[in-house]
Amino acid sequence: MTMHQRRRTRRALAHLLLHLLFLAICFATLVPILYAVSVSLNADNSLLSSNFRFIPEQFTLRNYQAVFTQEPVMLWLVNTLILALATVAICLAVSVPAAYVFSRMRFKGRRPVLRLLVLLYSFPSVLSMFAIYRLLSPLGFVNTHLGLILIYTGTMAEFGLLNMKGYFDTIPVEIEEAASIDGASRAQIVLRVVLPLAQPSILVTAVQVLIYVWNEYLFATTFMTGAEHYTLAAGLYSLQATEISGSWPVFAAASLVVSLPILVVFFAIQRHMTSGLTAGGVKG
Repeated sequence: MTMHQRRRTRRALAHLLLHLLFLAICFATLVPILYAVSVSLNADNSLLSSNFRFIPEQFTLRNYQAVFTQEPVMLWLVNTLILALATVAICLAVSVPAAYVFSRMRFKGRRPVLRLLVLLYSFPSVLSMFAIYRLLSPLGFVNTHLGLILIYTGTMAEFGLLNMKGYFDTIPVEIEEAASIDGASRAQIVLRVVLPLAQPSILVTAVQVLIYVWNEYLFATTFMTGAEHYTLAAGLYSLQATEISGSWPVFAAASLVVSLPILVVFFAIQRHMTSGLTAGGVKG
């Protein structure tokens, strides 16, 4: 065997081992999902008992039927959709123009403001919970969807600004200058040139905000009371509030059902995820 053949053999073996490693990692990440599927198809609420099996002895779809008939999961889904769509719309309406301004304009205090935004975004949101409650309570926004929308928008608008500002930085200024020479106004340049080029970053930002609102639990349970106001995260927790009264199969079935919309959205824009995330960073 020649030296070249040995190198090719070593390279092929290295690639094989790397693929096997990735397959093992993927399987490990899928184990909790497969476990939830198994529990949701189990006819018995025996998760905590000694006779529980990964492959149920008796399969049933009764748990999925209970999600739609016995529990207000659809009401929680509607509440979450209202919060998510409103938050995504407001976040994009605020962060897209702000990101463009911070990317293209050079004004006094620009760098300190960016650094302050990064500093504020690095703090855990739980630290501001008491202050937010004191601000919203006199306005009557506690236990309302509008209050949660304001909280979510204030939290994720910073992320949208910082992420899309980095993407706008990667768009060559010469493209805008060429459009300006051709007679395009600033509004036309932004709407017809910049925004179409920044579509991957805008889509990724929208999905990240959507996922945050979909999974957010802390503020939803703190500022909302009553099952009719619950979001999906808060409602799912209420299904399994206690290990004695809760039904693990119904909880698992509900968790899988409410995860499907996010999976559909994620796979729909998967091709934009890499460019939209890797290009989004804070630059001077």
